[in-house]
Amino acid sequence: MILDHPVATLKYVGHQRAARLSRLGIQTVGDLLWHFPRRYEDRRQLKDLAAVAPGEVVTVQVTIRAWEEREVRPRLRLIRALIQGRQGTGFAVWFNQPYLKRQMPPGTGVILTGKVRYRDYRPEIQVSDYEALGEGDPGLHTGRIVPFYALTAGLSQRWLRLVIHLALEAVAGDLPEVLPLSLCRRYRLIPRLQALKYIHFPPDAAGLHQARRRLKYEELLIWELGLNLHRVQQEQGRQGIAHTPANNLVNRLVDSLPFKLTSAQARALAEILADMEAPRPMARLLQGDVGSGKTVVAAAAMVKAVAGGWQAALMAPTEVLAEQHGRTLGQLLAPLRLPVVTLTGSTPRTERENILAGLASGQLPLVVGTHALIQDDVSFKSLGLVVIDEQHRFGVDQRAALQTKGECPDLLVMTATPIPRTLALAIYGDLDISVLDELPPGRQPVATYVITEKQRPRAYRLIEREIRAGHQAYVICPIIDANDGVAVEAATAMARKLQEEVFPGYPVGLVHGRLRPAEKEEVMNAFREGKIAILVATTVVEVGVDVPNATVMLIEGAERLGLAQLHQLRGRVGRGTAAAYCFLVTRGSQAARERLAILTTNRDGFAIAEADLRLRGPGEFFGTRQHGLPEFHLAQLPGDSHILEQARQDAREICRQEGPSLEYEALYQAAREKLAGLHF
Repeated sequence: MILDHPVATLKYVGHQRAARLSRLGIQTVGDLLWHFPRRYEDRRQLKDLAAVAPGEVVTVQVTIRAWEEREVRPRLRLIRALIQGRQGTGFAVWFNQPYLKRQMPPGTGVILTGKVRYRDYRPEIQVSDYEALGEGDPGLHTGRIVPFYALTAGLSQRWLRLVIHLALEAVAGDLPEVLPLSLCRRYRLIPRLQALKYIHFPPDAAGLHQARRRLKYEELLIWELGLNLHRVQQEQGRQGIAHTPANNLVNRLVDSLPFKLTSAQARALAEILADMEAPRPMARLLQGDVGSGKTVVAAAAMVKAVAGGWQAALMAPTEVLAEQHGRTLGQLLAPLRLPVVTLTGSTPRTERENILAGLASGQLPLVVGTHALIQDDVSFKSLGLVVIDEQHRFGVDQRAALQTKGECPDLLVMTATPIPRTLALAIYGDLDISVLDELPPGRQPVATYVITEKQRPRAYRLIEREIRAGHQAYVICPIIDANDGVAVEAATAMARKLQEEVFPGYPVGLVHGRLRPAEKEEVMNAFREGKIAILVATTVVEVGVDVPNATVMLIEGAERLGLAQLHQLRGRVGRGTAAAYCFLVTRGSQAARERLAILTTNRDGFAIAEADLRLRGPGEFFGTRQHGLPEFHLAQLPGDSHILEQARQDAREICRQEGPSLEYEALYQAAREKLAGLHF
């Protein structure tokens, strides 16, 4: 198939330019055709030369009457043509392109695009693009809606347009249609080849819209079908655990809580319990805002597993968070007399050996841990439920590694990052989704302020006031060292400065990712116990850390973090009954301050996440590009959420059909190829 041929096989490419194209991720003819324009210029309106105005960017059709060439300064030669329109004459100007005189001798008709200025009362066009009428590639550069592509050194827009035009001609008889005719008719989609022609060289705005609509739906349907095929593969031939329908132990847990479940918690728990009772493996995402009560719901699910004689394991991305979960679950399950153990990389050897023996024998029903849970020497007698917290912090392979510790355990994925539904469908299309969109009563709103360096003393005065009142504060630094040249105080330098210069009378602690786990836990325990008044930290405290006595958070270099991540950090304060404050310190531009201002008026994590997604795109949503996030050629989230929703419904409908269908063979093949490139 021509699509799979190396791009070097195309005319005008060759090995040197193929190497340059590879820098853009273009290896094959198919890669080239799916290298879509990043913008377009409408050059269809041809102006008469006599009607152009100074400062305009225009497209004109003229005839070249004469040439002149002269040196303006060393290494800069002016190439100027006398041009004639239907009414009047003018000039066209290029620099350092003397070969144009040979390409377009006097008498040549040409279409020019460029900016106009006037010289000696006649228009002069500083040419940005041109096309000689009668050339071998007519109509690609002027006189139409013209595409512009992402380039790399050594390639030009004119050359790339020509090569893509030739590639479209080459595949005209060899381009497979992946969408079945029934779907094309249902949504009135144009054929695939026509869509590719229109996306690169649209005849008009309507044609471009048709092309984008068709190709967006195609790539989203292939993505969602790939996710569904992955889920089918996971379930194929595997009998899930039908957990006991009796919920006596779960009800005892709920009744023992010092608070009533919110309606969102009750709804999510009902969905999870129903999934666990079904004979197929559960695969569910539980997401919610900071403090929405995910841990309680997960605890109830783990109790459900234990009630039927199974074991449950919760894996967290950091030791700080694992220890936090271990303590919380221990307190929640104490009335049920269910032991909870914690296994991390820093667990002492003797304790670790006892835990491993208890898990293997089944005597220990509940374990919380980090990546230590997926080590080869960890085995379970009867693992029935796997809970993954902050899934986006793990590679997807690690999620699967813990599941393989059991025969076919149910899976519950949790995230405290409110993910817009659009992005959740794109990333977790193979999971069912439960949302906690309601906060427990009594949670304090956090008063949030965007401040500049000059306003820093104001924040320090408030921190001191809170400490005198018996409360504590966080100071967050996005980096550990200052060697990246960014003007943000390093965490270590900040801790020293606060202790020695700003708050010499109060104990200041420091925690970051480079500390040994035991050192990190020692600092965190001291902060929990109130022995440290101010904790300077990197974003290691973003999730899971629960110190209700902390009432102030100051975040350095806030413009460097996403809104969703800042909201996560802000959620570490306001967890008690006292008023809470968050200061976002920025040295950024006015635009950066306006972006941060969204947090000063909004406490809805899902609304903030939607804003973050619009501003930064899915690849940067979690602060860094995450393994497993989709990167689409054309579809954009959340703007194309309606297409994604429809594609997801169609993908599930296709997967539910019994037996293979020739109509869907090409679509299935495209989805399998997409699936093969993913690291599930």
